[in-house]
Amino acid sequence: MTDPQHAQQNPVTQHPRPEFPAQDQPHPGWTGPMDPPPDHGEESYRGSGRLEGRHTVITGGDSGIGRAVALAFAREGADVLFTHLEQEADEASETSRLVEGAGRKAVAVSCDIREEENCRALIERAAGEFGRIDVLVNNAAYQMSQPDGIEAISTEQFDRVMRTNIYGMFWLTKFALPHIPEGGSIINSTSVQAYKPSPHLLDYATTKGAIVTFTQGLAQMLVDRGIRVNAVAPGPVWTPLIPSTLPDTVKFGKQAPLGRPAQPAELAPAYVYLASQEASFITAEILNATGGTPLP
Repeated sequence: MTDPQHAQQNPVTQHPRPEFPAQDQPHPGWTGPMDPPPDHGEESYRGSGRLEGRHTVITGGDSGIGRAVALAFAREGADVLFTHLEQEADEASETSRLVEGAGRKAVAVSCDIREEENCRALIERAAGEFGRIDVLVNNAAYQMSQPDGIEAISTEQFDRVMRTNIYGMFWLTKFALPHIPEGGSIINSTSVQAYKPSPHLLDYATTKGAIVTFTQGLAQMLVDRGIRVNAVAPGPVWTPLIPSTLPDTVKFGKQAPLGRPAQPAELAPAYVYLASQEASFITAEILNATGGTPLP
């Protein structure tokens, strides 16, 4: 039988290509109705002990990239505490099932990271569950398309984007650092939007640019503590965020040179690598996974 994780394949045709069926969901979106269904690596990802015994925290782990990373971390031998919004409890149950199916501990925590005290409580929960945090993945994010220009971006929306994407990352990192040992790492999710912003995602793109700067600055700050800080910058990825925040899903991802969006399973190995000891000389790095879009 062909090993789907390691068999050589043409990346252009490896996964579904647009056009996709038109589909729209209320925010935050759900995996089940998506067509085609996202691939998180359920049938393909095979671990090799690269994160054996690690204790990890992933924000936004209920679906999309976060679920794929949680699954991969677990199959590499890590326990996983992950966050989800209250309305995403069913999605979170599926992530827990996948982590536990790999024989690892799963802790799903309903947490709105827009509030500082929620972030503090989350880290205290993780420290209580695990004793330490070897890997922190700041992945949770909010976006909402506004094609009618900056005038259409309300203060409420701008505040939500900033507090979810920037404040939450800042607070969680600050509170987690006392629990991260030497050799631990922090991995942030930025985006191709940091370098090539889409006008209809102005506020979201702004935060992703800030995440690049935060990652590179924090990495230098933490060198003497033996903690690495890196980020992954995906291009278009087929997750529930897309039908719940963008007006057109039919051609989503077609603009990438590979002609399609990534599946979450294609992003997870980047996070595994950056979390692993194999990346011991890698810090302050942005790992671009854009489907061929050249970035600085």
